Amino acid sequence: MNRIKFLILSIATLLFACERDDICAATTSTTPRLVVEFYDVVNTDDLKSVSRLSVYGEGLVTDPDTSLDETLVFNTNTNEITLPLLIGNENELNTSRFILEKDTNLRLDENDTTNSNMDIIEISYTTEYVYVSRACGYKSQFIGLSLNVEADSDLWISNIEIVESTVQDEDTVHVRIYH
Repeated sequence: MNRIKFLILSIATLLFACERDDICAATTSTTPRLVVEFYDVVNTDDLKSVSRLSVYGEGLVTDPDTSLDETLVFNTNTNEITLPLLIGNENELNTSRFILEKDTNLRLDENDTTNSNMDIIEISYTTEYVYVSRACGYKSQFIGLSLNVEADSDLWISNIEIVESTVQDEDTVHVRIYH
């Protein structure tokens, strides 16, 4: 009889001592990147690929153990990019800068008379932390988005339109760049 009581007590102790595993599901939304699409400046409803686009982030370290390269896109024809924004202190104004280089192949070729065209965009925003779950913790979202192109003598970016000033997910286009 004592053995049965001991066995029941042991099983009950084991059942109540177990904890549920809290694992953040891969499908859970995390800190989003800024989604940018490129459009034709003449036909403003038409997507237009940027030829041989390269994008570099100032102050970004993609993986300090393997590379110090800040390249996000390299020498690719594309009409959409996603940009990671630097996460700062909550409710403080933050700024991320990106170099968008058009016609990268002209810089890389052996011909000294051809050059690519680089424009620098500066994105300002405020970081806000949002609780997701115990397993996933917090994610950042970015509010009050503003964007400027640094002036130079040969801009390839004609206009910028902020479609969504709050970056909550990557399902929405946030910025349109016309060229």
